[in-house]
Amino acid sequence: MGATRRPTIKTVAARAGVGRTTVSRVLNGSTLVSDAARQAVQTAIAELGYVPNSVARSLVTSRTDSIALVIPESESRLGSEPYFSAVIRGVSNGLAGTQIQLLLTLVRDQREMDQLTRFLTARRVDGVLLVSVHRDDPLPGLLEELGLPTVLAGRRSPAEPLHHVHSDNIGGARDAVRHLIERGRGEIATITGPPDMDVADSRLRGWRDALEEAGREAGGELVAPADFTEEGGRSAMRELLERRPRLDAVFAASDVMAAGALAELRHQGRRVPDDVAVVGFDDSIVARHTDPPLTTVRQPVEEIGRTITELLLREIGEPGGARRHMVLPTSLVVRDSA
Repeated sequence: MGATRRPTIKTVAARAGVGRTTVSRVLNGSTLVSDAARQAVQTAIAELGYVPNSVARSLVTSRTDSIALVIPESESRLGSEPYFSAVIRGVSNGLAGTQIQLLLTLVRDQREMDQLTRFLTARRVDGVLLVSVHRDDPLPGLLEELGLPTVLAGRRSPAEPLHHVHSDNIGGARDAVRHLIERGRGEIATITGPPDMDVADSRLRGWRDALEEAGREAGGELVAPADFTEEGGRSAMRELLERRPRLDAVFAASDVMAAGALAELRHQGRRVPDDVAVVGFDDSIVARHTDPPLTTVRQPVEEIGRTITELLLREIGEPGGARRHMVLPTSLVVRDSA
């Protein structure tokens, strides 16, 4: 004898003598059902031992009870950059106590972008969290066209129209460079992130603001772009030393790039902080395990993850509200590198 099949919304509808939409309305507490139909459905549910599920609810609500966390980066970047794991922890905390499932999606090439576009166009999720935003990324515009609830960790530009949450990148960088100035450093360079990311542009602006308010040089020779990787930071540090061998401080726009800068300085026989002071940004686990431990700007990454999740759940539940643009504060953590 075969196993008894689990009852479905279809079998409940057949037993009650109504359509599946009526069953779904009863399950969701809709008032658009007669008392007789409601009683018939409830009786059928009890007799069959039917357990409602999200598929049944979706017939009326169009909800999937899932959201996508989209990170347009490679697995190697995801694994080597503590920022992403901290965001994921924050998102998980934001979903605690809900029935929402989290779908983590990496977009590494055009094929995966096309696949994600088809997936989102079919509205297979209730909303999207987007991390690591680039200025020309077509995905935010697509999500806006689809009317799919979306919240960004970061922004494409200061004019970003979508819901977004980010750290005070300008203020944090400014505090880092002011600290170096106060410590008597005379030639302060910076290693930036990719120029097509607002987070990199904002931290570069904070570096420039602090130098200009102190009447210091903030020219292009003191700026080396990188890509938020350790190797990128090392290469940028090498480039800066070739250009400005007498520099005595560097502000790196991430802890991972600062770790690369430390490695290159050590390779070239420069002592930290005696010869060159180094400051990073993030206060990730990397900062506590460099040699020497890294002075850095602490940003509340887990709180960013939790906050973008709370905003998205609110938008899913009550769509059409005012767009929220939130800036979370940073603080300077002083350790031995500066």
